[in-house]
Amino acid sequence: MEIIFATSNRHKLEEAQAILGKGFKLISPRDLNLYDDIPEDADTLEGNALLKAQYIWDRFHLPCFADDTGLEVDALGGAPGVYSARYAGEEQNFLNNTNKLLKELSGIKQRGARFRTVVALIIDGNINYFDGVLNGTIAEGPSGFGGFGYDPVFIPDGYTITLAELSPVQKNLISHRGLSMSKLSDFLHKNRSVDTLPLNNASLNNASLKKTSLKKT
Repeated sequence: MEIIFATSNRHKLEEAQAILGKGFKLISPRDLNLYDDIPEDADTLEGNALLKAQYIWDRFHLPCFADDTGLEVDALGGAPGVYSARYAGEEQNFLNNTNKLLKELSGIKQRGARFRTVVALIIDGNINYFDGVLNGTIAEGPSGFGGFGYDPVFIPDGYTITLAELSPVQKNLISHRGLSMSKLSDFLHKNRSVDTLPLNNASLNNASLKKTSLKKT
């Protein structure tokens, strides 16, 4: 069964393919000659994931899924959340994002946070969501050279080092994205045939697709 993963990130595509395993072949929009910038202007992770999946479904009517990930910091009321990639501006510079995060947490002792990934799957018009959460704390400063994004300042619960200091194998075992993809994989393997897929756990009619604007800083 072929499924479109709405991403242009080849590493994410390969990672998801490894998790889904045999029986499913992932293809990207670019494999279908689609190079559009897919909108990501919803105000929730679920909304953004659905926007991207819906964009693909509307054009190809083939099984597809998309994901969105955010860092939620308790002391900042859940920010940067859905704006994690654009926290310091539309240029999506993660060094600037991280510096802004650390500046806003300066002097704050309660630094609890979580990475959260949401996957939206559309098959035969039905939507299902799968999420993965990694809890932890924000370090006082960056450490490590692995990973990307906020990894150098995120210490997972049960560890004394940041995600950027973990090996790829260690990170994948606890990864929020890996957890959400594993749930997706379990669902697909239990329901191999489209005809046997259970009713959707979300409705296209009531899904939240509210748009919002991000103030530049």
